[in-house]
Amino acid sequence: MKSKNKKSIKITKKKNEIIISLNPDVYPLEAVYGACYVFIDRAYLFLNGNPKKEIKVSIKGKKELNSKELEILVGEFKNELLNYVLRLSIAKNTGKIRDTIVERALFSALSPQETREKGVEEVFEEDPLGIAVPWEERYGEKKKS
Repeated sequence: MKSKNKKSIKITKKKNEIIISLNPDVYPLEAVYGACYVFIDRAYLFLNGNPKKEIKVSIKGKKELNSKELEILVGEFKNELLNYVLRLSIAKNTGKIRDTIVERALFSALSPQETREKGVEEVFEEDPLGIAVPWEERYGEKKKS
């Protein structure tokens, strides 16, 4: 049995398996799920432990892997964990902005009648490029052939 960073990673060549112990304060469970999903085509993944104290991820190769390939798999998995932690952080920090953009996009899709029904005053800004001009007004009615 080859062991690397005894506390957090165990690589067992005979079992074709890696066991990684993760701190949930650093790697939230949602990030672990995301990273695991990326690897489901190459490995069998099993989660264990208490998600509040320690998350254990067991990664077993679908095909036989040598020691070097197992170490590479560990590195790739850890990189993917960091990727998902960053994604969660960005989502958390930009959530209000994203919600506002979606809300405005959906609101702009409402017809003038729907906006009046919702009690919203119609407010139009200048349109120097003529973007808000309806198709029929700009190009006329479509002629039937």
